[in-house]
Amino acid sequence: MTTTLHTVLCDRLGCRYPVVQTAMGWVSDEKLTAATCNAGGFGFLAGATIAPGQVEGVIQRLKALTDRPFGVNFHMFQPNADEVIEAVIRYRVAAVSYGRGPDAATIGRLKDAGVICMPTVGAVKHAVKAVELGADIVTIQGGEGGGHTGAVPTSILLPQVLDAVQVPVVAAGGMFDGRGLAAALAYGAVGIAMGTRFLMTSDSPVHPDALARYLAQKDPVRIKVTTAVDGLPQRFIENEELKRIESLRAAAKLSLALKHARSYARDNGQGTLGMMRMAWRSFAADPGNFGATVLAPNLLAMVERGIGKGDPVHGLLPSGQAAAMIDRLESCDELISRIIAEAEERLRAVSALL
Repeated sequence: MTTTLHTVLCDRLGCRYPVVQTAMGWVSDEKLTAATCNAGGFGFLAGATIAPGQVEGVIQRLKALTDRPFGVNFHMFQPNADEVIEAVIRYRVAAVSYGRGPDAATIGRLKDAGVICMPTVGAVKHAVKAVELGADIVTIQGGEGGGHTGAVPTSILLPQVLDAVQVPVVAAGGMFDGRGLAAALAYGAVGIAMGTRFLMTSDSPVHPDALARYLAQKDPVRIKVTTAVDGLPQRFIENEELKRIESLRAAAKLSLALKHARSYARDNGQGTLGMMRMAWRSFAADPGNFGATVLAPNLLAMVERGIGKGDPVHGLLPSGQAAAMIDRLESCDELISRIIAEAEERLRAVSALL
């Protein structure tokens, strides 16, 4: 399919179309990321949930599945952050995405190696700070987005950040079709990023039982924000487990977090010392959120149970409100081709009004 829809994002990342697949833990594996890249988009591998010692192997498998550029996501507080950074540089990964951290020195090291630094932010002040630290491109996620999210909707946050920074901006939060891409480009963004929409594809590794729960959710109001899981605002599909957690008292949540921490450490071969190291890194990255550091194991364990192990009743289902607008599982190739065609149609229609 030939298209004239090309932005600076395509030039910077080396992708055919200005459509980015975000990094979602236990979702954005090597297969989904490769499928996105092969379809002309730009995919980010979820490096933050790859176990220590396995990063290089996953990147090698990804490179065997695609010859297109791709990115890797990581957090400085994960126990193997240094391992991810080393692998990104060694294998000449095109870009990295991140949230909390890294510092200017680490960003400078990545940039010196030719890696595009592309953080995701949910507030204007965070976008400005990210650029000051060296970000090349900024992805903004409005409150409609899944996982950890802010309170400002994309329609407000996007123009705020466009006015505040001088680097290319990508729009995320509530994006699921070509109309969203056309609107984002009209605002001045250079492309869109989507998580939930790629989670709900036939290339997604998410268990069929969990995908069925996503497809069944048709009310965006029931894809809600809560602070009950780890103390930070996050958006999930409302289910039995989320209701149970929200009913727990603080002591019960702490006890649950300690249980999940031991289980997570055992399953990932980290041991108590490894979990303590990760907790310290998390606290150092954001000292103002001690509660989030203590309760973080709840998120790790329950999301893995929900989407990784396919238990939508006893696990959690992170999701953007866009899930309520999705009624079928397309392949990445079908999805991106349709989005580009829809966006071109809308842009032509608007142009005809002038």
